[in-house]
Amino acid sequence: MAPEAAGWDWIGINLADGGAVMAFRMRDRGGATLWGGGALRSAGGVTRVLSRDDVRFAPLRSWRSPRTGVTYPVALRVIAGDRDLTLEPLFDDQELDSRASTGTIYWEGAVRVTEAGREAGRGYLELTGYGAPLRF
Repeated sequence: MAPEAAGWDWIGINLADGGAVMAFRMRDRGGATLWGGGALRSAGGVTRVLSRDDVRFAPLRSWRSPRTGVTYPVALRVIAGDRDLTLEPLFDDQELDSRASTGTIYWEGAVRVTEAGREAGRGYLELTGYGAPLRF
């Protein structure tokens, strides 16, 4: 990871229409996007690679861990190409405390996805570097 990076936000979504979305961004310590990208796969199998400018993450709601005190943006609006997705966790408390092994605390969990107010898919959201910048 670049020295100025604090962590990343990543999604892997299986869409109800048979397509899929993978998108990510690396954040600096102030929360700004250092770089990002991803891919959209249509139901027919056509893949479009997404650039940094094609992907945006915007927090909608946060959750604070009662164990570690870390606050995560667990509900997000994600723009990925022409898809405008809203992600909501299946439940908020999906924090992983791996300080004893990898030395980090992060949030990784199952999410439901809506688009234009309709069910659009299911997948995973990973949020790292919110308690402290990741170090490898």
